[in-house]
Amino acid sequence: MTDALFGMDATALALRQRRMEVLASNIANAATPQFKARDLDFRAALDGVSNGQGVDGAIRYRVPVQSALDGNTVELATEQAAFAENALSYRASLSFLQSRVTTLMRAIRGE
Repeated sequence: MTDALFGMDATALALRQRRMEVLASNIANAATPQFKARDLDFRAALDGVSNGQGVDGAIRYRVPVQSALDGNTVELATEQAAFAENALSYRASLSFLQSRVTTLMRAIRGE
């Protein structure tokens, strides 16, 4: 029912939230030996949700430019940039949803 009311905006918001969780995990484990950085491929995740397959197949290991000697592949600058970009996209998706809710509320009130 949410897709009928809110379209892909609700799905995009949920996927942006999931990507934020993955990126936050990378940042939190920047000093953990052998930790492998991952990222969510947004297009693959959107296709997976559309096909009813879920998003787990869209989470992929990030290929580092230069991995650490302890086997950790988190590059903090890369993760922080991806997190900031994703936060902006999350906010845009949220704005679209807020606009749709406002429009529906006006229609319900007869404005």
